[in-house]
Amino acid sequence: MMKQSNSILNRTPIVGIALFAGLYIYSSSLYPGGSQANLNTIGFDWVNNYWCNLMNENAMNEDVNPARPFAILAMIILCFSLAVFFIQFAETFSKNKRWKRATQISGILSMVFAALIFTQYHDAMTIISSVFGLFVVVGIVRELYLSEMVLFKLSGVVCLLLLALNNYIYYTTHALSILPLLQKITFAIVLLWIVGLNCKIILTKKKQLKS
Repeated sequence: MMKQSNSILNRTPIVGIALFAGLYIYSSSLYPGGSQANLNTIGFDWVNNYWCNLMNENAMNEDVNPARPFAILAMIILCFSLAVFFIQFAETFSKNKRWKRATQISGILSMVFAALIFTQYHDAMTIISSVFGLFVVVGIVRELYLSEMVLFKLSGVVCLLLLALNNYIYYTTHALSILPLLQKITFAIVLLWIVGLNCKIILTKKKQLKS
């Protein structure tokens, strides 16, 4: 029974990310219209709409937004799944107890605040989540640097550069027109990277059980 529970928990991030992707696509199909490029567009513009637009009470064209509950559910599922991933990553690969706890606690707090970005405190939640997220990223990068997982090291650098570019554009507003599309590309690459790492966690735990 314990092994079965652990097996389900190990796969939670992958299942959660898949559910998030499905709900993201579904909620985007419900979005009435309007984007930062054109307030009068019809439907969700994958180039000019942000993910957060789907969680607003009203679309940018001021119509009531029926996508909101599904987008919020998608965000909650994603945040829970990533919190589980951060806990498992640190538990599996962190040898230092302090780094392990720092990564796990920061990961949980980052996701709690990220799950609240649909509220009126969007900007504050984004900033707080990013601060705790920085500690998580440092913890993961540290463990990857100490490991022999070369592919994940290199792909991790790509993820870090994309996240840094997103934050630079968001906070400076330079080249803001490309941010919605860049956000989606970053989402896809980072989540695929996490899925790959989660598969590595599953394989590592299987080896540990056999040894």
